[in-house]
Amino acid sequence: MYPFRIALANIRFPATPEESITLTERAIDQAAVQGAQIICFPECFVPGYRAIGKPVPPPDPEFLQRAWSTIADSAAKANITVVLGTERLVDGALVATVLVIDRDGSIAGFQDKVQIDPSEEGTYTPGAGRRIFRAGPVTFGIAICHEGWRYPETVRWAARHGAHIVFHPHFHEAEPGSYRPAAFADPANTFHEKALLCRAAENTCYFASVNCASPGSPTTSAVVRPDGTLLSYQPYGKEGLLVADIDIATATGLLAARCRTVSC
Repeated sequence: MYPFRIALANIRFPATPEESITLTERAIDQAAVQGAQIICFPECFVPGYRAIGKPVPPPDPEFLQRAWSTIADSAAKANITVVLGTERLVDGALVATVLVIDRDGSIAGFQDKVQIDPSEEGTYTPGAGRRIFRAGPVTFGIAICHEGWRYPETVRWAARHGAHIVFHPHFHEAEPGSYRPAAFADPANTFHEKALLCRAAENTCYFASVNCASPGSPTTSAVVRPDGTLLSYQPYGKEGLLVADIDIATATGLLAARCRTVSC
């Protein structure tokens, strides 16, 4: 075995941008105490995902720079890699993104959301390009929300480029009258959690999906093994860290590597 401990921050949606910083720092400290080497946060957690009914202030580049710097300091003090759902302005356009901060507090880079949901087109602009990151012995990729649910190519790309694990920050709250699951991948629930099992199994890599904690949450945070079996999941609506040990030796990327290009 080559064990590696990760943490998913299944925590509440921040009431304000300032609270998003506070909650992030608190989760980083808790993850470090529990021995995690990477912690991943939900989609656009800083300053908060711009969903209907969420009073997130207009984009503020100065706030974001301050938030990233503060969180980078926390990462360095805790000696942990941070995979932070956030947003940024690129040539004046707002992009949903993930900032990766190395365990020494240095900025490793961004993975922008390339495939945005149709409902987001009035808010976010699609990014461009994909990349992988490293944390010690682990190579990882990132697929943000809609990308991981409906665009399996995003996960396959990462696995074909050596990713042992793909992190999947997302935002998913209950809608009025929606089904409220109590068990992971409930057959009566939507397709979403079944897709997590597929993303891992079809690529022989780990898949780690993280959502905010909220009442009636239709999806929760979970870690899936490279064979498509569930390793662990957070109880629905329960705030806290989901900590899991992954065995990177089993994340071979075999099935992703065997995918042949089809000519039309």
